[in-house]
Amino acid sequence: MRQKAGQYGPPVVLLAALLALWEAAVRLAGVPKWLLPAPTQIVQAGVEAAPLLGPHIAQTMTETLLGLALALVAGVGLALLIDLSATLRRALYPLLVASQTIPILALAPLLIIWFGYGILPKVVVVTLVCFFPIAVGAADGLRAADPELVNLLRAMGASRRQIMTKVRVPAALPSFFSGYKIAVTYSVVGAIIGEWVGASTGLGIFMTRSAKGFATDRVFAAIAITSLLSIALFLMVLALERAMLPWYFAGREEVWEEIKNEK
Repeated sequence: MRQKAGQYGPPVVLLAALLALWEAAVRLAGVPKWLLPAPTQIVQAGVEAAPLLGPHIAQTMTETLLGLALALVAGVGLALLIDLSATLRRALYPLLVASQTIPILALAPLLIIWFGYGILPKVVVVTLVCFFPIAVGAADGLRAADPELVNLLRAMGASRRQIMTKVRVPAALPSFFSGYKIAVTYSVVGAIIGEWVGASTGLGIFMTRSAKGFATDRVFAAIAITSLLSIALFLMVLALERAMLPWYFAGREEVWEEIKNEK
């Protein structure tokens, strides 16, 4: 408990202090609610709008989870394809990097034209946002396998599939999860970007309608919910990572203990 308090205590205290400062500044300066609401007003607006927010949250999370699933399949698939040969890597990796120079906001209207106003354009936006970190993390992780261990298994007569499943994939998992954690933090934002362009339900359209009605407190409430959803997804991926890679975290904890003992 003491270790957890030392780890999470400072950011919690800092966040509480910033919120208290925000609250005091708004109250003392008499800032109108439509311009900048106080944190307590934002919480109150979120509670009052809870019946309205439920369907919007469900829609955004559906788009997010579907987009993440597609990004996972496409990203890992491309990473395996890149890993097949150095020629494929030289051909595909620059295109993968170049794809990130195209702004998603510029593509979103085109997706609406091509796929309509349904859920598909939003799912595609989430996939495009999350695809790159997953693909790069998995591809770089596959290259990080210990070459001496790979050569040892080859000398022992292991097949390419056995080398992949017993050495390369386990070695790639830490890097893959690093990319996946980055992807999930962007996923909800990607869904909201797609909803801004054209939607009838979702947190993005809720924000747009609230802003047009100068209900700034509701906009901030939706932003807070977006942040909480992203954090929840991140923590779920982190828990999955710890469950799948106990050896990795055990090794890191031993290293940190040795460093502390040396100090």
